[in-house]
Parts: sequence; C-alpha cells; structure tokens
Amino acid sequence: MFEWIGENWWALWLTLFLAFAAVEMLTLDLFFIMLGGGALAALVADFAGADLWLQSVVFCVVSLLMIAFVRPITLKHLHKGPAEKRTNVDRLIGETALVMEAVSSTGGRVKIGGDIWSARSDSGILPEGQRVIVAAIEGATAVVAPQSETAIQ
Repeated sequence: MFEWIGENWWALWLTLFLAFAAVEMLTLDLFFIMLGGGALAALVADFAGADLWLQSVVFCVVSLLMIAFVRPITLKHLHKGPAEKRTNVDRLIGETALVMEAVSSTGGRVKIGGDIWSARSDSGILPEGQRVIVAAIEGATAVVAPQSETAIQ
C-alpha cells in the first residue's frame, strides 16, 4: 500500500483538499478552503510531474498567498451590504432598547424588540424606563449606552 502512495501522491493532495473542504463547511471561516486551494495547486503540480518536495513547496506558497491576499478580499465582500441585511445579533447593534431593570456596569435587564436581555452599561447607572442604544452584544449580554439628546428628539 505504501508503495502505491509513494507513486501516487495525487491521492494525498486530493484527500487533503476534500478534508479541508469538509472542515470549511463546518467552520465557514474561509481559512480551510484556502488550504484546500493549496492542495489543489499541489495536485496540479503532481500531474505536471513535479517531485514531492516541489509539490510541498507549491502547497505552502499557494496556501499562504491565498490566506494573505484572497481571504481578506473575500471576507470584505461577504460582509459588504446595508445594515438591513445584517443577521442574528448583529442586527441588534444600534437598536433602541427600554431599560426594564436598572442597568449598571455589573448587570441589569433591557427589552430589545420583544425580547428581554441581560445588559450592562459602561456609562454609569441607567434607570428603569430610560431608552438606551445597544452598543454591542457580548455573548448573551447587551452592552447599552444612553441615547444622546439629539437622538431622542
């Protein structure tokens, strides 16, 4: 079996590509697919007759170049778009919330839309009934800040 693998490195590169593609489907981070691109480049190098050391260099160089140049551009294009297209908790950032239970730096509760969230404030104590803005979401806690006077009017 080892003799066959030694003569058919293309099978290793194809297996690596499929493994990286499977991991990418689970993570959706666009990192492992870049490594898969390197594996495909090494596969092409093998079919072109390159030695194993050259195939390995091709894998490393192409993977690093894709991670350094292709991934940032791809991520930028994936996250491009209007705020209305944000999903999940990203949609809540910038929304108005109502303080249900006084919010301090250690805790409290706010109502965002129709949901009650645990909250904290970095800008002092916010009394019950005050309208606030969601500045960030950290886990299951909304970080809120008081609305500015111009935003209230």
